[in-house]
Amino acid sequence: MSERMNREQQMSPGSFTATVSAITSAFGDPTRRAVYLYVRESDNGATAAQVAEHFNLHPNVARHHLDKLSAGGYVEASVEKPYGGGAGRPSKHYRCVGPSPLEAPIVRSDDLVLSLLGNALELLPQAQAEIMAEKVGAQYGRVLATGLSGEDLEHGQRSLKSALQAVADALTAHGFAAHTDHRNNQLRIVNNHCPFGDVAIEHPVICAVDRGMVKGMLGALYGETNPELQESIPQGDTFCATSV
Repeated sequence: MSERMNREQQMSPGSFTATVSAITSAFGDPTRRAVYLYVRESDNGATAAQVAEHFNLHPNVARHHLDKLSAGGYVEASVEKPYGGGAGRPSKHYRCVGPSPLEAPIVRSDDLVLSLLGNALELLPQAQAEIMAEKVGAQYGRVLATGLSGEDLEHGQRSLKSALQAVADALTAHGFAAHTDHRNNQLRIVNNHCPFGDVAIEHPVICAVDRGMVKGMLGALYGETNPELQESIPQGDTFCATSV
């Protein structure tokens, strides 16, 4: 078993929440998230001037986003001469370090506990089981939301778009590989991977847990919403999608 997997399994609830909070603090701002992806895709890194030009930002704003990512340990900065040895003053170049926190899940699920949960829920009538599963997910989502932060708050509340992005990042940290999109005039959270694995296929009622997590986090970060499951892997779709 790899050293990283050991760290994942040994992560305490408090440190896990702190890790998720750090990720959403760094990437909850959609522009900063885009800046990170731009730098990551640049073979030779990027300067604040290049980021400012690419995203039509003031150089100070671009530098702020890059420094925020640097402070979180997601990029590193070094002063270098212009690429190719051309004329010009040295400038600070930013490069991504380590694996992308937006791709790899932080934790692994315990299949035994999930199987036990699935079988326990199957003993209840389906309607009651889904209500209970969603309620548990919503409670956990509200607790998790207390540790999420970002700079795009206005009067203590996020926009729906930025709140959805924070929720997607938190779900990714839980192993869902989630991202947001906009389709048919609806904002969605799309999960390309289900950490519940085969247990969710065998017991689809477990899907109500992550629906509850979305509802709980959005309620705390944005306000009351009614997320609806549009597509689901247990139902034969290639991914899960929850619309708001």
